[in-house]
Amino acid sequence: MIVRTVITAILAAYAIFITMRYNMHMFQLNGYKNGEHVRWLMKNIRMQWVLIAALILGIARIFITHIALDIVIWFFLWLIIVVYRALRRMKAKKKLVYTRRVIRMIVCMVILIAAACAAAVLFGRLEIISAVLMILTGSQFFLYIIANIINHPVEYMVNRHFINDAKRILKSVDGLTIIGITGSYGKTSVKFYLKTLLQDRFNVLVTPESYNTPMGVVKTIRGSMKPTHEIFVCEMGARHIGDIKEICDIVHPHHGIITSIGPQHLETFLNIENIKKTKFELADAIPDGGMLFLNGDNEHIRDHAKGYGSKERIFYYEETDGDGYKARDLKLSQTGTEFTVTAPNGEEEVFSTRLIGGHNVINIMAAISVAHRMGMSLKSLKVPVRRIEPVAHRMQLIDHGDVTIIDDAYNSNPVSSKAAVETLALFDGIKILITPGMVELGEKEEDYNYKFGTYAADCCDYILLVGRKRSRPIRDGVLSKGFPEEKCLVYDKLEDAVQYAYKIKGQGHKYILLENDLPDNY
Repeated sequence: MIVRTVITAILAAYAIFITMRYNMHMFQLNGYKNGEHVRWLMKNIRMQWVLIAALILGIARIFITHIALDIVIWFFLWLIIVVYRALRRMKAKKKLVYTRRVIRMIVCMVILIAAACAAAVLFGRLEIISAVLMILTGSQFFLYIIANIINHPVEYMVNRHFINDAKRILKSVDGLTIIGITGSYGKTSVKFYLKTLLQDRFNVLVTPESYNTPMGVVKTIRGSMKPTHEIFVCEMGARHIGDIKEICDIVHPHHGIITSIGPQHLETFLNIENIKKTKFELADAIPDGGMLFLNGDNEHIRDHAKGYGSKERIFYYEETDGDGYKARDLKLSQTGTEFTVTAPNGEEEVFSTRLIGGHNVINIMAAISVAHRMGMSLKSLKVPVRRIEPVAHRMQLIDHGDVTIIDDAYNSNPVSSKAAVETLALFDGIKILITPGMVELGEKEEDYNYKFGTYAADCCDYILLVGRKRSRPIRDGVLSKGFPEEKCLVYDKLEDAVQYAYKIKGQGHKYILLENDLPDNY
């Protein structure tokens, strides 16, 4: 019995370690939010079947002590190790970061595991230790949720300390102007475009990359804010009602930009009305005398903005006609975009940019309208607009000899995905789309992916889909348009689709659009 218990303990120790690491990674990707992670678990429960089996075997081991069951347990522990080592070897797009919060959670879990083992030794029989170890192994797909609940008071106090410190730093910077940016899509692009336009005249700090959560904003302020900064451009992301308000309560923006409202993160927002309310939490936070810049082409923004007549609303347009900043005479090509801007005061200038696709113009218009209202003439903005670089993984052109990658892999939504394939259609050559489709669109996810397939069929020569189950609606939409079935192929891995795309033969340069790249928890 002792030898059997030792063998189980050795296998279980490694199995617990490797499954704890994987599930902690998924929990981090889900923002340490218990509710959101439980929803992820329910959708991906089949991925954890070996742990569920381990849990059942552990409970059975309490009542059955025969050596045959121990052999089955050893086999399953070995299988768990093999499965999770394989998951570990898969190249993660965003690796587990051992933040102090993660370390605190791991310490809490180790204490829970040690306490359970100690209780088994002190109050149980020798044969029950194997059962406890197996139950602890199987519980790894939910044990960190318990640790998160236990650690909540500590995490709250730590976060409050950091938030208060960030508020203190913001108050210490004399004359600092804070501009908040939110939207269902386009906010990161607008943030970097605005920095490019403003930095010729002002000392500007922006939240880096996609730092748009409360603690991401706090980290930026505490790590990068200097007394010499004049403008702080703060990106504000949201997955739940109240998320924008939480960030606004930290930074207290003077002005705001709402870039778009559309169907994104519907799994957490549930409906478009909740998205509208959440995005306009930024408008609620703008004080009297502040400016609210709004995408006038977006119907949801136009309708909801009617309730904010007391604010100084400044609209910008690319397609719709209205009072505000207007872009017209768009000339699109595979080398860039040219357009004319008319300001409310009558100023007019022709702008050119290396960014491809008309959908980028509305984001540039947001930056132009803000910079103009900050005192920069349209003429002085012509050179900065030409200097605007594509934001990484957002319609970014990458040349590889006779192949050009159009990297739009950061994320995808019904509006940007349609714009991306329509931009691909502008290129002269072999047009290839590689995509796993769109996620987090709730009950309408299949409908939106089906429509995406119909758009893609009109714009592409080849369509390579990643993930057989998830991409099925896209394929149905593609084939409904009469697209050749032999040119719409499905792969299990992105790498296999890319390899096939490089091997496609034909006349002309190859353009490969990478539209969306699912995060590791998908």
